Amino acid sequence: MMSCHARTAKTLAIALIAGAAGIANTAPAEPATDTTALDAVAAKAQASLRQSFTNLQFEDFGPAPVKGPLFQASAGGRILYYAPDSDHLLFATIYDRNGVNLTALAQEASARKKLGTLDPTQALTMGPPDAPTVIEFTDPDCPYCRALNRFWEAKAAEGKPVRRQTYFVSGIHPQAASKAEHILCSKDQAGALRATYAGEAPKPLLACKEGAARVAANAQAVKAMGISGTPTLILDGRVISGFQQAEIEAWLEEKLARKKPPS
Repeated sequence: MMSCHARTAKTLAIALIAGAAGIANTAPAEPATDTTALDAVAAKAQASLRQSFTNLQFEDFGPAPVKGPLFQASAGGRILYYAPDSDHLLFATIYDRNGVNLTALAQEASARKKLGTLDPTQALTMGPPDAPTVIEFTDPDCPYCRALNRFWEAKAAEGKPVRRQTYFVSGIHPQAASKAEHILCSKDQAGALRATYAGEAPKPLLACKEGAARVAANAQAVKAMGISGTPTLILDGRVISGFQQAEIEAWLEEKLARKKPPS
C-alpha cells in the first residue's frame, strides 16, 4: 500500500473465513483436548478450506491462537477484529468464498455514514464542476500524496480532469499544517498547491487567520472520519487507502465511459 501513516508499526494479517462451509468464527465452549478429536476437527477444517478457496495453494495448516467469538470494531478509519476470549486484536482482511472483501465493504459503509459530517466549504475544491468528484485527504509532505497530485495533473492534461474536494491532514508531518495554511492563504490556491507538492514552497510561508481556521477545521474533519493515513480517497463512497493508481484509474475510466453519449 502506497501511503503515509501516523504509526510506523504496520502489522497486517490476512484472514480467510469460509462462511457456511463448516468453519465458524466461534470456538466450542469446551475445547476438545483429545488429540484424536483435535486432529479430526483440523482435518475437516482443512478440507473445507481447500474446497472453498480452490484458487489458493495452502502449505501449512494448524490451530490459530485466536479463541472464542470474533467482534468487529472501527478505529482510525480501519476495521479491526477483537477476540475477547484470547485477548487478540486482528488487523485483518476478511474475504468470503467468492473473493468478496468483506472488510472493505464494512469500511466503506462506515465511511459513508460519516460523509455527512464533512463541510465542503472547508475543503479546497479544484477542477471543473461537471467532472467526477473525488474526496481527498492529503498531506503536503507525504511523498505518495505528491505522486497522486502528479497523477491528477497528468489526467487533466489528457483531458480527463476530476473535481477534487481536498482536506489537509496535518498530524503526520511537522510542516504539514503550515504548508496547508500557506496554500489556503494564497490568492492562487491551486497554483500554491501545485508548487508546494512539487517541493517548491516559498520561504517564509504565507499565514493568515482564515487559513489557520480552515486547517483546524480540516483536522477536525480528519478526526471525525477516522483518517489515519494519506492519501485517502473516497470515490463514490468507496474508500481507497494510499495511492492505488490502477484502482483509481479504473474508477476514472468507468466514470468517463458513463458520460460518453451513445454512438
